[in-house]
Amino acid sequence: MSSKINIIEVGIRDGLQVVDKFIPTEQKLDFINGFIDSGIKNIQITSFVNPKKVPQTSDAEDLVKKLPVVNDVEYSALIFNQRGIERAIESGIKKVETSISLSSIYSKKNLGIGIDESIDKLKHLIKFASENDMDIRAGLQCVWGCPYDGKVDHSTIIKKLSEIVEMLPSRISLCDTSGMATPNEISALLELINKTFPKIHLSLHLHNTYGIGLVNLFHALQFEIKEIDTSFGGIGGSPYISRSKGNIATEDTIYMLEKMGYGTGINIKKIAKLSKTLNNIIGPSYFSGQIYKILG
Repeated sequence: MSSKINIIEVGIRDGLQVVDKFIPTEQKLDFINGFIDSGIKNIQITSFVNPKKVPQTSDAEDLVKKLPVVNDVEYSALIFNQRGIERAIESGIKKVETSISLSSIYSKKNLGIGIDESIDKLKHLIKFASENDMDIRAGLQCVWGCPYDGKVDHSTIIKKLSEIVEMLPSRISLCDTSGMATPNEISALLELINKTFPKIHLSLHLHNTYGIGLVNLFHALQFEIKEIDTSFGGIGGSPYISRSKGNIATEDTIYMLEKMGYGTGINIKKIAKLSKTLNNIIGPSYFSGQIYKILG
């Protein structure tokens, strides 16, 4: 097997958003340069959101201003509203992500609005991004459930996904925000989506709350998933879900993919050293990965 899997490193954005200790801009840049040196080509670097809610993003504009310019490396940022996408444009970011939740309670906690209003905002943001020549990935949060509203039935997922498909985003991401997905649930939903939308190209954003994130990924790969979000060391989690864990770890994902014959083009040892460095700065409690402990 020689298929290439596109890994999007989200540790600086998703991973650090729950870390209490503020990581200075220059340290974030050191990690970003390390990602580039390791071979990572896609890096999500910040969120253009209210810094009072997510203090780790208070340096968003400054960070973007200081990013190294590398021909084959793309940077992206998370946005949720008009002001966020305007800030992204003003800073020079051309690739953004936004998302809505399938849980009404989580939507209100995370976005301050209900699902119907978030759909309307999503439609506007995708249109605005297109008009400004931006690449925008649209995501569905809590696809496999959340602690507040439980599991989401397939008919609801397909309905919301159909609405997003009609909005014509650049790409669509399915997010296991709480890490509640199980392997059989991953397979069942992806099989249904592929039958319903045969030309769809999906990204996966998996969390490792219950320790089965890689098992879920293994099952997802059977459905031609080619783009995956990961976080170095497996850091992160949602600030609105108690005891949630980070994304599947970049190192652990690379290790599994390469053992399966997939190409990533990323030096796993260099990523592991970056995770070990961050571990020494913020402590081990934020990490869910395993490989960095061995190779770092």
